[in-house]
Amino acid sequence: MELSAEDASLPGFEDVEAFCAALAVERGASPHTVRAYRDDVLGYLRWALRANVHPREVTYRQLRRYLAELDQARYARTTIKRHLSALRSFYRWMNRTGRTMNDPACVAQAPKGERRLPKVITNADMVTLLGVFGDEDAFGEPREQTPADMRDQAILEFLFSCGARVSEASGLLEAWVNFSALEVKVFGKRAKERIVPLSRTAARIMERYQREARPQLLGERESDYFFVSNRGNGVSPDAIRKMFKRALRLAGLDEGLSPHAMRHSFATDLLEGGADLRSVQDMLGHASLSTTQIYTHVSPDRLKDIHKLAHPRA
Repeated sequence: MELSAEDASLPGFEDVEAFCAALAVERGASPHTVRAYRDDVLGYLRWALRANVHPREVTYRQLRRYLAELDQARYARTTIKRHLSALRSFYRWMNRTGRTMNDPACVAQAPKGERRLPKVITNADMVTLLGVFGDEDAFGEPREQTPADMRDQAILEFLFSCGARVSEASGLLEAWVNFSALEVKVFGKRAKERIVPLSRTAARIMERYQREARPQLLGERESDYFFVSNRGNGVSPDAIRKMFKRALRLAGLDEGLSPHAMRHSFATDLLEGGADLRSVQDMLGHASLSTTQIYTHVSPDRLKDIHKLAHPRA
């Protein structure tokens, strides 16, 4: 969302900009995360102006009224939770930096809602999706790949093989890919480093891209990034999302899916294959095990198998 002159004149706007700068520098938040926090808190500032209260002086009761208005406007409960989470972070930072002694968000409760199961891609659909930029068409006939095709195929394989986020694919450096050890180093949210195993299929496709396509895309230029654009720059997250939408269209799949569905499918496949939850947490780079636990609800057949093997009455 573009900032308007009206936004820049809002009471508390300078606080929001300083808060967002701190998110990026102190917490290592991605530009996407910073933009989301800014949009949510600016929406709150607009409400505060309409309610004739200064953000530094808002009471708990007034904040509850703001959340109630979001609910009355039929915002999704997950969206209201996200807004409140942004405000909690904002007011904690405001208190820590001495901008206010007031924290109306610390005891506010977001509306409870059903936790949605993550969307996953079936194995058959995943095979189709991973092959749309490959060296064979849907009928198994050879097709000529462009350097961009090789790169896009390698990105899709990387996302699925490693359960990586789009931002992690975009920021992947060539030095972090170890084909001989079949592993990749990625930096996730808040610059947390982790090592993720790489499948042999993904390694083969990524290595071919590195050997054949990457030099053509770079030309005379140099880059530390593993995935590079047609102009020799690193591939941006937005470019990866657009490529993914194109891949869905070519595969005849639901274009409402996001690249994150590949990450969900990665986690679900691991659990169905017998991986323990803690290992999946480490590979996904989740800070909390509770975030990973949602995937246990995706595979009831797996739970039945475990019950049959482990329960004495099964």
